[in-house]
Amino acid sequence: MNKVLISKVGCETALGSGPEKLWLELLAGRSGIKPLTRFSCENYVSNLAAGIEDLAIPAGSSRHDDLLDRVADQVGPIPADSRLLVASTKGEIDRLQTACRHDEPVPASALFEPLLAKISRRFDLIDHGTNINAACASSTIAIARGAAMIAHGQAESVLVYAADLLSEFVFSGFSALQALSPTPARPFDAQRQGLNLGEAGAALLLTNEKRAGDSPLAQVAGWGAANDAHHVTAPARDGSGLILACREAMQRAGIDPDQVAAINAHGTGTPYNDAMELTAFDSLFGKKMPPLHGVKGSLGHTLGAAGALETIVGGFALTAKKIPGTVGCTDPEEVGMGRIGTATQSIDGDYLLTTNSGFGGINGALVLQGAAS
Repeated sequence: MNKVLISKVGCETALGSGPEKLWLELLAGRSGIKPLTRFSCENYVSNLAAGIEDLAIPAGSSRHDDLLDRVADQVGPIPADSRLLVASTKGEIDRLQTACRHDEPVPASALFEPLLAKISRRFDLIDHGTNINAACASSTIAIARGAAMIAHGQAESVLVYAADLLSEFVFSGFSALQALSPTPARPFDAQRQGLNLGEAGAALLLTNEKRAGDSPLAQVAGWGAANDAHHVTAPARDGSGLILACREAMQRAGIDPDQVAAINAHGTGTPYNDAMELTAFDSLFGKKMPPLHGVKGSLGHTLGAAGALETIVGGFALTAKKIPGTVGCTDPEEVGMGRIGTATQSIDGDYLLTTNSGFGGINGALVLQGAAS
């Protein structure tokens, strides 16, 4: 099979523009979570989120246009025959909100087909693409699909573009589920109260070796996906789906659990998600659990973009041989004691496991390998 390399990346988050900026801000322990000003939070259980405050919204358009331009400018030119996989749970949701509030018909531009065409045009691609909506594991599954296409010779390069906007529609839904935290999120902390939403855009160009260029970020060595089919919103308490996805990813990468140097976990900050993840990792690694961290205490939960951002962070971590601290995790759960906290941790090894889990029981896992390994 062909090697799968991450050749180009770009991202826009509440911590600023570009992957290097993101990495440095995470190492510094900074957070983009702050009180919302985009809409009133008077009727919701929280007023906190990690928004990109200066996103422009032209009349009759979407904030996504500005987000797309920023990410595309960072990535630069890519091969025109690259396949396109988009990972978004709600697309240009602000267009839908505007239409509904004015009692207008839903514009065709609010649907995914026009969005795919727009993204394809912006990157000058022939392929109009496919959107993968696997809830909060969307971009992890998209990267897995793109990696499989390259590994089996179905494509030489695949662009994975992931983005979700911060919207009152989604915010109100998570508030109704009592999933939002009234204070900044504390992933894997014993006192955690829930998640904070965020928004972001990210792009990763996956290629075979021939198209990789001189300095790829990392190699996608393995991938896996599984559904625990437990509940519409709650994860299986025993972590069965995540365990299966991780085992599949490690088996495809040809490694044993003790070769994993670090884990980049989903870590939403909700009581059940974090407990499920720690249960799964304890089952997979036991007393040899490697250092782990999560970025949602800094970036909020960016939904469809989460896995793409975390893959970028994982690539930087393998190069730097360290993982950032987990903002908000000052009192780790017992299972994570000595493995997770607010301090940066050194890591030793060539492989990193990054995972995401979403509504409907979906779980995705990637094994990243250092590009020089």
